[in-house]
Amino acid sequence: MERVQVFSLLAGLVILFAVLELVRRGKLKENYSVLWICTTVVIIFFAVFRHLIDWLGSLIGIYYSPSAFFLIAFIFLTLITVQFSVVISKLTDRNKDLAQEVALLRHRLDELEKRAASQPPCIDNP
Repeated sequence: MERVQVFSLLAGLVILFAVLELVRRGKLKENYSVLWICTTVVIIFFAVFRHLIDWLGSLIGIYYSPSAFFLIAFIFLTLITVQFSVVISKLTDRNKDLAQEVALLRHRLDELEKRAASQPPCIDNP
């Protein structure tokens, strides 16, 4: 096994371990870790079977195999970016909804406080 293969294999295993550890500690949600785990599996796969990156590169018309690897990495990073954009969009909508709900509740509370302040106090005589 060449040095680049050993380095790629170790890098993939370190990233995989880091992602799994972040999930275990609760710092990364499972649904966000799927693409990271897929990425590391692909890195490990192509580190072990290096000839397949050459074959894949020639299949899609790339004759310098590291460029094929960078293309794969770019695709995965694009997928991760799209996933985060979807999550951010959902959180933005949720944040807006929550802000509107708080504003409505605050308005209702102000109305109730005004109504309570304008009414004379109720005194019970036993």
